[in-house]
Amino acid sequence: MLGEAFALSVLADHVRVYPEKFTGFTLTRFDGERITVWTAGMILESDKLGPDRRNNKNKMMSIYKNIKEERNMKRYFFAALLPVFFGIAGPATSAEYPTRPVRMVVSFAPGGGVDTTSRIYAPKLSEYMGQHWVVDNRAGAAGNIASEIVAGSSPDGHTVLVALDTQLSANPSLYKLPFSVEKDLQPVVILAVSDQVLVLNNNVAARTVKEFVALAKQKPGALRHGSAALGSSNHLAAELFKKVAGTDILHVPYKGAGPAVTALISGEIQMNISSTASTIGHIQAGRVRPLATTGLKRSKVLPNVATVAETYPNFEAIQWYALVVPGKTPKNIVDRIYRDSIKAMNTPEVQAAMDKLGLQQDRATPEQLRVRIKKETAQWSGIIKETGIKLN
Repeated sequence: MLGEAFALSVLADHVRVYPEKFTGFTLTRFDGERITVWTAGMILESDKLGPDRRNNKNKMMSIYKNIKEERNMKRYFFAALLPVFFGIAGPATSAEYPTRPVRMVVSFAPGGGVDTTSRIYAPKLSEYMGQHWVVDNRAGAAGNIASEIVAGSSPDGHTVLVALDTQLSANPSLYKLPFSVEKDLQPVVILAVSDQVLVLNNNVAARTVKEFVALAKQKPGALRHGSAALGSSNHLAAELFKKVAGTDILHVPYKGAGPAVTALISGEIQMNISSTASTIGHIQAGRVRPLATTGLKRSKVLPNVATVAETYPNFEAIQWYALVVPGKTPKNIVDRIYRDSIKAMNTPEVQAAMDKLGLQQDRATPEQLRVRIKKETAQWSGIIKETGIKLN
């Protein structure tokens, strides 16, 4: 019914339905690439429509006709749709932010640390801002697909990116990007910091790092490890591990940490390095075996698991997840997102959820985060050159 809405994401010629709850009547305009209509409890959204507005309008109308709702939905739909196509409506001013639901573009598939962290924060941000924060997973290309979506979005705070650290710091050294991380994206806040865990398929005989390295050296190229994507932080962590251990293990990239862990459980790969958040449930259920964590100190949620550093001194490969907005987003909107994110971080509910997954907090300001990204970009650039990491 009208009080219970659903989100429709119009991608090319098909529709995906996400169960959410929206109420009220809000409208945004056609921005040259996409349209978004919030009306009478539903969302219709399209990505990069063509130049023919008549064709676009017909496409949206054909979708609407398949929606079985109350009859009076039609008059609301027309009221919202027509101004969008004919340029009557304009963007909300920063003083009014937010004026409609916020699209939370998550860079990786469900089940990984980035996605899990997003879903921890979304309810609180929705509560504090009075508008729903809607998680939209756009996996692929080590997060570059999601980054490009947000980099090209209107800088009004209604489209935000949840990014993995290496997405902002290592990808510029690995990919030819159609946007500038430094100019087209603006960091806001670190939502969580996580150790990573080196985990094995249960059929692998090794019980220690030394035993696993010995096994890998006996069969060069025979063992396989996964990652969330080419160039992701867990891919780079695995490459560093292989470098210091002197092993040859085949890399198999996936579209997120969740799919990589699933492949590990099934035996498609034998080893994986992934965030504590994406693996802790599987470890506790006995579906995978933890071998070592990647922080300098043992993890609070896995105190009986050794660190890689206990075998290879000073080895460290943590990851963090941050909220990022388009580059020209006004400062007062950035400040509002930062302030409410920190407020959410301080709540018992968020703290408990993070503790359960072994996630740590970081209250760096937007400027401090920008400096960190610049520093880590230089670090990863050097490591990538030194280790010879390539995308093929």
